[in-house]
Amino acid sequence: MKFQTRKWVKPEDLNPNGTLFGGKLLAWIDEEVALYSIIQLENYRVVTKHMSEINFRSSAEQGDIIEIGMEVIKFGNTSITLKCEVRNIMTRATIITIDSITMVCLDVNGKPFQHGKTEVSAMG
Repeated sequence: MKFQTRKWVKPEDLNPNGTLFGGKLLAWIDEEVALYSIIQLENYRVVTKHMSEINFRSSAEQGDIIEIGMEVIKFGNTSITLKCEVRNIMTRATIITIDSITMVCLDVNGKPFQHGKTEVSAMG
């Protein structure tokens, strides 16, 4: 798994319990997976189709630095499927895992588009 992105947990990222708000973390993940997919598929028109079960395993607190890791599981005709893990960069404790996130490549009309990719490029 490639850990490319780091986020610093700030006060505005916290829930009423003083830990990282899960919705904020999912937004960070969705953005990172979208950016990664855009680069891999060489198309700016990529949307989230599906996320499998989301497993919150531990929390993060203000001041923690987390890192988002992704790995390509497979390329479909119009899609790319990845798995994701987020962990605390200092303790290496896993915060969340998502076994499958499917992103779909679209054409200019918003319809699924065959991207022709079959393997991870060095750009990713």
